[in-house]
Amino acid sequence: MPNLIEIRERRSAAVAKARAILAKADNEKRNLTADESKDFDAIKAEISDLEAQEQRAQFLDDADRRSTGRVINDSGDTFDALEQRASLIDVLRAGLEGRSLTGASAEMHAELERRHGAPSHGGILVPLSAFERRDANTTTTAADLVATDYRADQFIGPLRASLLVRQLGVRTLSGLRGDVVIPKYGTGVSTQWITEGESLDESGMTFAGVSLTPHHVGSLAEISRQAIQQTAPGIHDLIRDDMSYAIAAAVDAAIVAGTGTDGQPRGVMYTPGVQTAAIPTSWSDVLDVEQQLRGANVTPTGWYTTTAVQTALRKVLKAPTAGSGYIAGPATIGDLPSASSNAAPASTAILGDWSQVLVGQWGAIEIVTNPWANPAFARGGVYVRAFSTVDVAVRHPQAFVVAANGGS
Repeated sequence: MPNLIEIRERRSAAVAKARAILAKADNEKRNLTADESKDFDAIKAEISDLEAQEQRAQFLDDADRRSTGRVINDSGDTFDALEQRASLIDVLRAGLEGRSLTGASAEMHAELERRHGAPSHGGILVPLSAFERRDANTTTTAADLVATDYRADQFIGPLRASLLVRQLGVRTLSGLRGDVVIPKYGTGVSTQWITEGESLDESGMTFAGVSLTPHHVGSLAEISRQAIQQTAPGIHDLIRDDMSYAIAAAVDAAIVAGTGTDGQPRGVMYTPGVQTAAIPTSWSDVLDVEQQLRGANVTPTGWYTTTAVQTALRKVLKAPTAGSGYIAGPATIGDLPSASSNAAPASTAILGDWSQVLVGQWGAIEIVTNPWANPAFARGGVYVRAFSTVDVAVRHPQAFVVAANGGS
């Protein structure tokens, strides 16, 4: 039985064929021919059958989510259990040694391939959770299997900007296949008062759509052969954290400031229709920005800005009178929550309803290793390439105010 996504794709294609038949007859200002009527009835029956399949598949998907877990292999593992056993370091070692995957990682790749299709770049599929932090193993909770003077658990990492955008409440659509169009209300029926004998003006509803199309983000890094071959539990954490941060930082930046060019998704700042303002410098300015949203029937959920802007607002009193309080606190601007990070665009503060942002994710993370390319090969290194496919869309652009220096 095809999965839910495949059924919906086939149904959309059938609907498009039926519309094309009707559109051709309408453009030629005639009724359907006998052959066209026969084709339309056949497509209509196909759509009805696909709708019934969709209902059954949706029911099973919902039942799977409500259940404790569906067994997906002969060992009795559920997807969640298999996900916990799959290891990023096993995937890298298989690529380094030029061998096929084995164990949980092989079973996970097969399951992800069944769900999302074959990897587009010939790599190995790993679940998104492989890039999420788990409880860290240290030398007090797991045996240190390399020389004791190598302390992976004490690795000193770089100072990195906080990635906070996805914590603001953006909506994530995962497991996508193909382009996605989400219907959107345009304009509605209008009303009018008339006098006796006067005619009503004709009006109608219009609809638009919000589209999500695949955009590919990747990272190419050189990792030493020794690091991959080390068996210390901390090595897995170090490699995972570095690769996941690189991809997460790119996605975070795209949600806010993706330009829609050079392969990037279009983020909030570059979405046509977002509201603009100057960065607030007084309590009155903060209220004015909030009113811009409330005037558009939007209830804002929070601010996103730089640490410099947040700090500057924390120094400004609401009023010159004693005990008036400050415009901002450590995690608030005005009466609303705020998230501040050096990853935010400079001299910018964005207020909005962050649930209006959609982040689409196609499939899983694809990992490709290359131990032969120079200059990494010459010095015993391995190139590791990670690909993720995402897109960003804003459901209602007027649900955001981008406040920047020079803004209106």
